[in-house]
Amino acid sequence: MSDLILDGTGILIAINIVSFLVMDWDKKKSEYGEWRISEKTLFILALLFGGIGIYLGMSAFHHKTKKWYFQIGIPLLIALNIFLLSLAYTYSSRYF
Repeated sequence: MSDLILDGTGILIAINIVSFLVMDWDKKKSEYGEWRISEKTLFILALLFGGIGIYLGMSAFHHKTKKWYFQIGIPLLIALNIFLLSLAYTYSSRYF
């Protein structure tokens, strides 16, 4: 069970680092008027447990902070991710 938790934690950290870097990349592209990463992609990353990285990227780079759907949607997705992870932990502890 502890190996599963360590592996899962490593994956979550990696997803959030990637999400954070994607926010930085998109911010830099926006400053130069280049092709951008779609908002849909950013929300998909947040849905796939990268919400903390997206939120930290929003704060660090002041990116997408004025869009109401990012202000509300990303924290809601983080809450959903925490809920799903707690469910997974609860049910996995019964079987492992």
